[in-house]
Amino acid sequence: MAKNHPALSEEAIDLVAARFRVLGEPSRLRLLQSLRPSELSVSQLVDATGLAQANASRHLQALAEAGIVGRRREGANVIYFIADPGIFDLCEIVCGSLQKRVQSHARALGS
Repeated sequence: MAKNHPALSEEAIDLVAARFRVLGEPSRLRLLQSLRPSELSVSQLVDATGLAQANASRHLQALAEAGIVGRRREGANVIYFIADPGIFDLCEIVCGSLQKRVQSHARALGS
């Protein structure tokens, strides 16, 4: 049974679209996946994801500006952490939806 949600304002629609644009980059999803278990420095994130440092920093900046990750300085290192853990709820919903779709296609193809 579908939940009855009020219509979104134009501003809210723009904010939701901006959030999805930030998450629409696979490298950002890899960074989030790496940060899920614990806080990491930029160099640790580079090692975990295989991204170049400049590329990782650019994506981390976008995630920070969106409020999805936070950062703090520890000496010479910048440590990143998940600032909005609800982002993983969204990922679980999307993954669950994709899994259902794949299973449906597999049944339709007789696999």
